[in-house]
Amino acid sequence: MAADTGGLLALDFDGAYDRDHHSTWRTRVVTIELNHTIVPAHDKEASARFYERILGFPYQGPLGHFAPVLIPSQALTLDFDNRESFEPQHYAFKVGETEFDEIFGRVKAEGLAYGSEPWTPDNLKINHWNGGRGVYFRDPNGHLLELLTRDYTAEQFTDG
Repeated sequence: MAADTGGLLALDFDGAYDRDHHSTWRTRVVTIELNHTIVPAHDKEASARFYERILGFPYQGPLGHFAPVLIPSQALTLDFDNRESFEPQHYAFKVGETEFDEIFGRVKAEGLAYGSEPWTPDNLKINHWNGGRGVYFRDPNGHLLELLTRDYTAEQFTDG
């Protein structure tokens, strides 16, 4: 059971059961946000500096054995941690039009390959999906980064 809470999930099981053995639910607003995620890296310090330089995420030095960068619009850090081997991941960042221009300019100035689709991240094109702009490029660890200015919609993924 859910209530309209302005976009926040509001479910709560109170642990009680009614006489027919149905769980009873009450509604309360629960604020949940992603605080940090660990990003595997070959060189955590170099990775943090890359994200600082290209994406503009502040890096203030190591925190324990991590090299975290802060996404300023959120209370979210990407905590880089050294690993010998790992599978590259995909990280997508929604940005405004001005930020897209700034970051994309740094991608090109750095000489990074970029592309319009995840399967062609080096075709030197951008996409215009859903009336916005998007681009893919790789970080020094091989992670596929995506910039997009518009959210995806279900209509984009339907055949027809």
